[in-house]
Amino acid sequence: MTALESYVKDAARTDGVKKVRALINSLGIEYIYYQFVSVTGRIVGKGAPADHWERLATKGFQLVYGSTANLFISRKGRYLGYGPEAHELVGIADPETFVQLPWEPRVARVFCTLFRNREEQVDPGGYLSSDCRGNLKRAHAAFEKKHGLRLRLGTEPEMMWLKKGADGKPDGGVTKPYCYHIDQFEELRPITLKVTEYCRKMGIDMIQGDHEDAPGQLELNWTFDDVERTSDRLTTYRQICAQVAREFNVIACFMTKPFMKVSANGCHHNFSLWKGGKDQINTFGGQSKFGMSDVYTYVTGGQNKFDPEGKDPRMPGPIGQWSAGGIVKHLPALTAIGASTVNSYRRLLDQGYWAPVYNNWGYQNRTCALRVSAPGRFEYRAVDSMVNPYLLNSALLAVMDEGISKKLDPGPLEQRNIYELELAGKKVVKLPTNLGMALDAIEADPLVRSSMPGEMWDVFIDYKRDEWDKFLATVTGWDHDTYMDYLP
Repeated sequence: MTALESYVKDAARTDGVKKVRALINSLGIEYIYYQFVSVTGRIVGKGAPADHWERLATKGFQLVYGSTANLFISRKGRYLGYGPEAHELVGIADPETFVQLPWEPRVARVFCTLFRNREEQVDPGGYLSSDCRGNLKRAHAAFEKKHGLRLRLGTEPEMMWLKKGADGKPDGGVTKPYCYHIDQFEELRPITLKVTEYCRKMGIDMIQGDHEDAPGQLELNWTFDDVERTSDRLTTYRQICAQVAREFNVIACFMTKPFMKVSANGCHHNFSLWKGGKDQINTFGGQSKFGMSDVYTYVTGGQNKFDPEGKDPRMPGPIGQWSAGGIVKHLPALTAIGASTVNSYRRLLDQGYWAPVYNNWGYQNRTCALRVSAPGRFEYRAVDSMVNPYLLNSALLAVMDEGISKKLDPGPLEQRNIYELELAGKKVVKLPTNLGMALDAIEADPLVRSSMPGEMWDVFIDYKRDEWDKFLATVTGWDHDTYMDYLP
């Protein structure tokens, strides 16, 4: 039996398919988006009338392999990742992710796991290794089997709400760049409340938010959870923001650094490793009727293995220290995933705005790429709002696995302001300062590369090398401003 056949025939999944049919009927669903996530975090897939739910849940839909690379063309005119001769993938719905779209009650969405075509000569019906979401699920299961631990994660997705100019392009922020200013937060209240309404109906437990220190910049947070569900919720949150932007005729901007001399859009990942715990459904005051129970489920309880065990309340226990050792060892390569675009490095270079540009860890020290943000919790800071969370979290699992297995020492917690040390002429170890350097670092790191198995690595490095080459080959406004009258 192939992996595809085994997946489709799983008893729990078969029961889930029946439960989805009951939801389709009770909610009046007419159309379903079958979606997965590309190498850059873009949401792609197909749509189909709900009448065909059972057939597609069993047979799946087909789409070209190149859709995992956005079906984009390289600088030299070829398709990235896969050529036109490649087979078509098979997308199989994950019933537990089925939920109605609150802005269009006739439509629902469901995430899918991807498989190789049934007629492939090599590994027919096997898991498609360029499925970043499927890779995270399998990596997390392998990590739990080896260490008896699961990764719980919360994210801080900053983004900017921008006005549209007459040409439809960005024309500054909806609000002024005043950090934590309630009046600016109030000006964005209609947007915030609409985002929160949609989030709750789609199982995202919103807990707090604030106005950050860039034009129109909001950070809205939700409850941390098992890493797969948090990654799906970050993806869903982006879809919700895009819809709300359409409704208010503004731009929901996740670009890392659209403006210099103000803060960028980071997406800090706060995480810990846990033993045990149980799932608990949040009914959201009855709103859980709009989707499958897993959409509204959060894990609670258990033992946090990052909690301090010694006399120093700042220092994590052994598993936390070893995990930090793995992360610090591989920070340069991890930067290629957490800061994955050319624009990402505008954030890292503009360090007056607390950019994490140094290869170290500390306690409550925002000059470090990894900090202990509270007892029992790490914050990975070299990550921005353009991140593909499935790729980054798969990589974090890989390096923490090495750290725990080899009991790697991360060194002492850094207490100093590294910005000031560098300005004073002290020697410091920095992260890569542009995408090209970061790609060199990840190509030289077999372990981090291994977190993108098989064709996933091929697609990633092909796509990102081409992105860097396109940038280097582009004449920009800076070129004109600097060199147009350079001579005589």
